[in-house]
Amino acid sequence: AVPRPSRRRKSVAIAYEEGQGDGAEPRRARWEPPRWREQLQRIRQMRSGRDAPVDEMGVHRCYDTSAPPEVMRYQVLLALMLSSQTKDQVTSAAMLRLRRRGLTVDSVLQMDEESLGHIIYPVGFWRNKVKYIKQTTAILKQKYGGDIPSTVEELVQLPGVGPKMAHLAMHIAWDSVAGIAVDTHVHRISNRLQWVKKETKSPEQTRVALEEWLPRDLWKEINWLLVGFGQQTCLPVNPRCSQCLNQDICPAARRL
Repeated sequence: AVPRPSRRRKSVAIAYEEGQGDGAEPRRARWEPPRWREQLQRIRQMRSGRDAPVDEMGVHRCYDTSAPPEVMRYQVLLALMLSSQTKDQVTSAAMLRLRRRGLTVDSVLQMDEESLGHIIYPVGFWRNKVKYIKQTTAILKQKYGGDIPSTVEELVQLPGVGPKMAHLAMHIAWDSVAGIAVDTHVHRISNRLQWVKKETKSPEQTRVALEEWLPRDLWKEINWLLVGFGQQTCLPVNPRCSQCLNQDICPAARRL
């Protein structure tokens, strides 16, 4: 006898994305700015010459590459502390003067505040930075054996070290990407390009907003890219929109 075909319906497995099924709400697509990839590629093109101040005198060029690793990392951190509210040219010159004196944890601890201030002047807020450098260096000696911390959480606990410095220290000194380093240039340009869902009021707010959507493999590049772009083209005052390749797709270009 030939078996009769079953009339029972075959069950079909339904694949759900994570967060779907069992009454859960469907997962929403991640927000990202329109045309950001095109804007980014044009900025890369404008930065291809690598001739901005950050390229020639940025923190990544301020330390002694032949020094022992812990000394190199200390010099990176010190350069970052000096760089706050200071042009790259001034930071570079101050670091060169310090290195000529033999820039190590021990040499800075042995230096009196007046001498240290004389060497780093005229970096911005140099008097405060003298105090922060001395305090931080003492902590590094006592707690970290003369090295610097290897996490953002520990770095920001040091006197005079903020989130931007901590993330850059991780990038440069430890070759580790823990987050996006956002300074005033990155903050300003991210808002002008509307790379944030809504206007942010501080670099730290911008960092959080960017990390929500920007692919992680771009986190290290974005600081260097936008800082140089901000130094040469997307200036704080009187930006050079006529020279910018993004003029036709920048939301801010028509208003500036």
